[in-house]
Amino acid sequence: MVMLGDCMHAHTDGVTFAVANSPQSIAPAASAEACDLEIGQCATRLRLLVAAGFALTLLSASLAFDMWDGLGDYDTTVGYAGVALFGLVTSWLIWLLPAERGPVVIATPFGIRDLRIGSEFLLWDSIAEISAEESRGHKMIVLTPTPALRRQLSTIRGSGRRAQSDRIVIHSDGLATDFDTLLRACRDYHAAAGPRTALQQEDERATQAVLKASP
Repeated sequence: MVMLGDCMHAHTDGVTFAVANSPQSIAPAASAEACDLEIGQCATRLRLLVAAGFALTLLSASLAFDMWDGLGDYDTTVGYAGVALFGLVTSWLIWLLPAERGPVVIATPFGIRDLRIGSEFLLWDSIAEISAEESRGHKMIVLTPTPALRRQLSTIRGSGRRAQSDRIVIHSDGLATDFDTLLRACRDYHAAAGPRTALQQEDERATQAVLKASP
């Protein structure tokens, strides 16, 4: 199992190696060891936001306790409001830290799950196509589901926004890996799952034929 926790590093069996600049595909490792790729959120951005939240909370507290003279008649009210607002936001950001939340995107040789948009585990044989798009400088992976998967998602409560426009979007922003690595992993897993799934279906049809032929 490969775990991507902090930004741009992977951890597997106690060995740490950088994956951002690796030109090799992970398909050989995935097929040989059937490894799972678990990706957490990038801690750097959240830590900066937490630090900014603390600073704004302290500044608001100084206004609330009237430590700045001559700033206005409403500085105390603004200070209390700032403490309440920035304190709640900072607490929420701390709760979102990767050390507390764990992996959010899990890709395996059998399928993928993005906990940011749902808890469903999507099998690769239910994905017709994997493509990449970019909108306003943000890169994303687009999964085109098969008609069967679209019908299944439409019956799941809260999945309507995921299945709209007949596609499922996985954003790479805020993840502890780069976009190219995640896209390459998805395509490698998807390509490797096709032949395996076909063989499994052929075995199932052969087994059913034997059962029907038996008295």
